[in-house]
Amino acid sequence: MATGFKRVTPTLRMFDTAKAREFYLDFLGFSVVFEHRFEPALPLFMRVRLDEAELNLSEHHGDASPGASVTIATSGLAEYRAVLLAKAYGYARPGLVNQPWGDTTMTVTDPFFNRLIFSESLGHERD
Repeated sequence: MATGFKRVTPTLRMFDTAKAREFYLDFLGFSVVFEHRFEPALPLFMRVRLDEAELNLSEHHGDASPGASVTIATSGLAEYRAVLLAKAYGYARPGLVNQPWGDTTMTVTDPFFNRLIFSESLGHERD
């Protein structure tokens, strides 16, 4: 059986577009891929990207539940953490954790209780 699995793009719930932009764009450094509203007064659905990592952020109540957890494979995690700490963002001062399975992780919680776990694999390769 031939498969063609590609990138996974999780959808995370948001409740306030200004706070989402402050967190994802200004603090974490994502950029907007697209934004969509069915009408001007309706909820926003947008996709953001940081290098190859993409996330959907949605105000639509049926798209996702707050409190999700997403792991983002990365490299250069210590350097990225230094960039984040230099921004002196008032709501997050993430630390690095060396996991027993050989990864180093950094967990950041967004304003909507979704956890982003940035993970650098030091002991093994991921395909």
